[in-house]
Amino acid sequence: MRVFVIGAGASGLMAAIHAAKAGAAVTVLEAMEKPGKKLLTTGNGRCNLTNRFAQDKGIYRSQTPERAEAVIDQYPPEKTLEDFTSFGLFTTEKQEGGLYPASGQAATVLEILLLEAARWKVKLKCRERVTQIRRTASGWKIRTETWEYDADRVILACGSKAAPATGSDGSGYELAKMAGHRIQKPLPALVPLKVSDSDIRALDGVRCPAKVTLQIETKRYESEGELQWTGYGVSGIVIFQISRYAVCALEQKKIPFLSVNLLGKADTKTILETMETSLKTHPGRTNEELFTGLFPKKLVSFLIKRAGFKGNQAAESGSIRRILDAALAIRLTVSGSKSFEAAQVCSGGIPLTEIYTETMESKIAPGLYLTGELLDADGPCGGYNLQWAWSTGAIAGKNAGVEKT
Repeated sequence: MRVFVIGAGASGLMAAIHAAKAGAAVTVLEAMEKPGKKLLTTGNGRCNLTNRFAQDKGIYRSQTPERAEAVIDQYPPEKTLEDFTSFGLFTTEKQEGGLYPASGQAATVLEILLLEAARWKVKLKCRERVTQIRRTASGWKIRTETWEYDADRVILACGSKAAPATGSDGSGYELAKMAGHRIQKPLPALVPLKVSDSDIRALDGVRCPAKVTLQIETKRYESEGELQWTGYGVSGIVIFQISRYAVCALEQKKIPFLSVNLLGKADTKTILETMETSLKTHPGRTNEELFTGLFPKKLVSFLIKRAGFKGNQAAESGSIRRILDAALAIRLTVSGSKSFEAAQVCSGGIPLTEIYTETMESKIAPGLYLTGELLDADGPCGGYNLQWAWSTGAIAGKNAGVEKT
């Protein structure tokens, strides 16, 4: 059984290992000069390997989320940890269920995968960009820029269009279309958002904790964490977690709005009382002086202007209340997002209805298996997208590597 895996990223390497363990002769074709380039960037180079809560309902976003959940149920985080432990990787658990390599380095995860692939005699060929796949009477023809290969089965693991510098250039979608698959338009997800409010430019470079609510007509999505203000809009994990909904809304010609709460769960009544007491203790203080102890200086100036005051005005009870109200709900109009170059993953891709989720085999082209970001499923930050890669890769490899009776 000759199995060819196209793409040496997370799902591709996992698929190759499982196909080889099932008894197949496995070759991995990778367009880049080295394997796993995107894997090395995950978790800011620390590789959030998976998340213990990846099996929870409602985690994965898709046109058919129940099918994505069925895939994770087959190969849950426990199986990921079991596999990586058997490969020789030690892991450590951090906040919110995130699991990382004990070394704290994504390079360790890649090296462990490559060692395991070598142990099972997987052939890895880099700088082999696949330009065409074609079904034949006996299997598949795979054409690269330099050669043509014969395969019994093919596993497409080419990634999406997110972070193209790491090799995810969207070519996998074209290969899937050659085999007869439809593609739901890929859009950036886990991506910074642009806003049309020009006054936020004054906040460029400011970071602060925030609770953010995304409003799209009658729907609301909430996120909490560190917010990064930029010259074009907003960024940070708190924005990434809800960005895919904003991008999809814009694609549908809807106008998304953000409401930024800088006080979160803080007791605003106590803050107000403390400030009013401070004003009595230090009469004559300006609005800017009074709020300096609560927010970064740029943010203080911004909030004072949003509330309709000047920084050098003498503070009073009325201005304190209005500035705090401004901090509780900074309204922003989303006008766009950064491009695929700045996105961590994509929404959209090959519909899950076109594959058998039990095996990851194509319903349209027998002998073709599909994995990872090529498929219409994406998750939030926190190890969920890597879990999707491990799950789809392991299931595809295990089934592609077995001789059918």
